[in-house]
Amino acid sequence: MTNEVLVRLARRCLESYEDLIDGWAEQVMAMEPYAQGLVSRAEVLEGARVGFELILRHLAEGRVPPELRPHSERLGERRAGQGVPLESLLAAARLDARALWQGLVRLAAPEDLPPLLEGAILVWEAVEQHNTGLMTGYQRAVLEMGRQREDERRTWFARLLDNDGRNPDVVRDAGRVLGFDVAAAFVAVVASPAAGAALRVAAGGMSGLGLRTHRHESPSGDMLVVQLPHRAPDPERLVLDALARVACGVSPRVNGLARVPHAVRLAAATIRAGGAAPAGPMRLEDRWLEVFVAHSPELAAELAERVLGPLGSIGAAERERLLETVRVHLAGDGAIAETAAALYCHRNTVQHRFARFRELTGRDVRVPGDAAVVALALRVRPADEGG
Repeated sequence: MTNEVLVRLARRCLESYEDLIDGWAEQVMAMEPYAQGLVSRAEVLEGARVGFELILRHLAEGRVPPELRPHSERLGERRAGQGVPLESLLAAARLDARALWQGLVRLAAPEDLPPLLEGAILVWEAVEQHNTGLMTGYQRAVLEMGRQREDERRTWFARLLDNDGRNPDVVRDAGRVLGFDVAAAFVAVVASPAAGAALRVAAGGMSGLGLRTHRHESPSGDMLVVQLPHRAPDPERLVLDALARVACGVSPRVNGLARVPHAVRLAAATIRAGGAAPAGPMRLEDRWLEVFVAHSPELAAELAERVLGPLGSIGAAERERLLETVRVHLAGDGAIAETAAALYCHRNTVQHRFARFRELTGRDVRVPGDAAVVALALRVRPADEGG
């Protein structure tokens, strides 16, 4: 049902509402961030003229003219681009209802007041329709700006990787876009192909802890770069704890953003070193041998054949005894007594087996250099394959 009094007063208000706008603008320009000059008074007045006309035409004509319909959303988009917080925009918009109502009351004769009061809800609904348009436009602009910022972050991170950190200008600009201190310490994380969602959750948890991160999606495994905090007692442990449920490789700490491409390669080598998918993070420090083996499989296979192949000349039982003794020794601290205790045999027996292993392979596992070569060969051929 049409409220004739409200329609008449809205039409009169349309003829001259500059005083309403001026009073409204005074209140708005006293609010933050408008008071800081984020939006000029002239622009505030320009937006208000169209907004007040839109609301009054809605009240006077029962509809919004087509040429005014996009105004609310466009104004919301513009304010988002100017950096006006949404709560500040809506606080200014809520003043519309008060200013309009005061203007209508001033124009009303005493006998107009009862029907005008009955139409108050219509004034509120017209203002809310304008506010809804503001929010819609604002949120759409924020989403678009977020997509643009994320695209920019992806682009600069890709440039950093492609340049391998060699160009100081690229490093500087990538740091600015990504929000990193280029001189800080970092670790890189590369997830297994199936662990992208888990890495996303972990990255969110790290951000909640105040860590600066950048996650980069990749078909071969998502990446995460984490800037280590300066004052944390064990920042790398903080990262590993956050990655507890993520199957991923973790690089050693590197100093400076320029070293991050190198750290990414180390993390990728760690997760791709072969074997069963880990249940959690794997540090390069824990998988050096596997990484070496995976990095040059042909050379590693040749090494295993050269070192362990001669064991094929003896029986399976003796071969397994020798290999078990070597494995236990290499897994311990290098003490003969410890190896003997772990195998429940006499130290002379261990010494005899080492001598026999040396006789067959030419490698003495009590010598550090030989022990390293044998350990690498065993990573290639971990089980007895008959030599």
